[in-house]
Amino acid sequence: MTRHCHKCGKEWNLGGQPGRSESCHNCNEDLRICLNCIFYDSSVAYQCKERRAEPIMEKSRSNFCEYFDFLLRNWNGKDSDTSSTKNEKTAFEKLFGD
Repeated sequence: MTRHCHKCGKEWNLGGQPGRSESCHNCNEDLRICLNCIFYDSSVAYQCKERRAEPIMEKSRSNFCEYFDFLLRNWNGKDSDTSSTKNEKTAFEKLFGD
């Protein structure tokens, strides 16, 4: 598992966490953003599992969150569903019979 840009999938090879002004060397997207954080979860309040964090409105823009930790993952592509999303879709379809 490695660290990747959420947009293009380019691997982050530098040690440590990216700074607020750091961007992807491939697509120039900000790296220190909610979408690259281990605490990002679209199914919880404010889309963040870290309860002490201040709410961030723009999840794809760099921010000053002190709880940011770059997510380790296997890059499957931008449009691929995560397993939790698939489970949510399955549960929804079971519930409403669609």
